Parts: sequence; structure tokens; C-alpha cells
Amino acid sequence: MPLRVCSFESRRQDEMASLIRRQGGEPTIAPSMREAPLEKHEPVFEFWKRLTAGEIDLVILMTGVGTQAMFDVLTTRMSREDVVAEMNRHPVCIRGPKPAVVLRNWTVRIDHRAPEPNTWREVLTILDANAVPLSGTTVAVQEYGKPSIELYDELRRRGATVVTVPVYRWELPADLEPLKDAIRRCVAGEFDALLFTSAQQAHHVLQVADQIGLREQWLAAANRCVIGSIGPTATETLVELNLKPDLEPDHPKMGPLVSETMSKAPSLLSAKQSQ
Repeated sequence: MPLRVCSFESRRQDEMASLIRRQGGEPTIAPSMREAPLEKHEPVFEFWKRLTAGEIDLVILMTGVGTQAMFDVLTTRMSREDVVAEMNRHPVCIRGPKPAVVLRNWTVRIDHRAPEPNTWREVLTILDANAVPLSGTTVAVQEYGKPSIELYDELRRRGATVVTVPVYRWELPADLEPLKDAIRRCVAGEFDALLFTSAQQAHHVLQVADQIGLREQWLAAANRCVIGSIGPTATETLVELNLKPDLEPDHPKMGPLVSETMSKAPSLLSAKQSQ
């Protein structure tokens, strides 16, 4: 019998389903979030004003979607060439590979790349390793869905002033029925494994489970499944929400998450059932 796997991935649903099938699993994809652009873009233009005035010493880009959205907003008022030229006058640090793709397409230089698993901690690690001075500087951080409070606190502790640049927020999907159905099916014991590719997915699943009166039942049922977490940030959130992740892949990417979950799930399920 194939392993029954539920993923809460939204943006890359088809890719996730394909990965699960290729590993011999039976996928259910229940989208749990969508990235909604902010209606007001004053923070982006205020950031740009300060950048062009020489008031920003370092730019940190946290996500590819956010970086692209920020550039899209800026080019409503100025040319692409001007955006590229100005960005290349300032040091840029990226959190992971997705901003790198956007910057490569825009021909913007990358000065510092955070290593895997690409959390806010690795951003600090690479800045420290490269001896980037932070005391007395002003650092702009492109936010990703919600503020990265821990990163801001650590930058300030090192003496930096932090300027946040929010460009989108996370919302629930417009159609909640697939997610509600997946929650009910989990409670009914129809899944063997659950996959989380971001911390916010867990918040949204619990929010919807609460809406339909199944929060506690879903938590209990979820913890009877094998829970795969994409990386440390997601794992921390899952634990905070009373979920018990069983594994993190060696590399924080969807492919390794699926393959390692599929290979380890049978023994993990046996251990859970014998408890």
C-alpha cells in the first residue's frame, strides 16, 4: 500500500505532488497560504529614498518573491536600469537561493550569501564570518510575509539600526475547502505523513482546524503521522504549536524532504504505533 502523504504546499503544488508520486507515495495537496501584495507601498519607496540618499549601509533580501515584488514596485516609478545601478552601489546580503535567481536576472551583485539551511541565523553567520561591520550602520531588511523579529533584535544588538521593507503578507487561500477536507481526513486517520515546507503553513492549518472545531483532534491525529519539516525555522514553529516533527532533510529543499520522509516513514510509523 503506498504511503499516504499530505502536503500543505501552495506555490509549488504540482511539483510537490510529482515528487511524492515519483517516490511511490499517494499525494494529497492542501494549499494553506497565499502571498498577498500589500496595497500600500510607502515602505518600499521610503527605503528607496533612503538608499539613494546614502543612508542605507547594507540591504538584506530574505525571499525571491519579496525581492521580485520590491523591484516590480520600484519600476512603477523609475527605470529598470536605474534600479539596477543603484542596487549595485550598495552591499547586498541574501538569505537563500531564491533571491539569488532574481538578482541574477536583474544583474544585481550579491556580496554575502547565507549558507544552508538559510534561516535568519545563517544571515548573521555569514555577516559575522565576512566581518561585516554593523555597529553604527543602517540595515534594510526586505520582510517575507511577517517580520523576522529575531533577526532584527540580533542586528540591533550588534549596534545596527534596522529599516524594514514589507512587500507582501501571508493570507489564507481564497478557497479553503481543500484544506478543510485534508484536516477532516487527517482526523479520520487517512494520512501516514504530513509535510510542512514553511512555518506559516502550520499556523494556517491550525487556524482553519480551529474554525471547523477540530483543532485538538487534528493535533492528536497529526502527531500520529510522520511529520516532515523543511528546516529549523519550520521545526521551531511546529514544536511551539504542539506538533512533533520526526525529521528534517539534510538539505532544506522539497526534494530531500520528500525522499527522506518516504524512506524513513515506514520505520517511524512502526515506532509510533508500538508506543
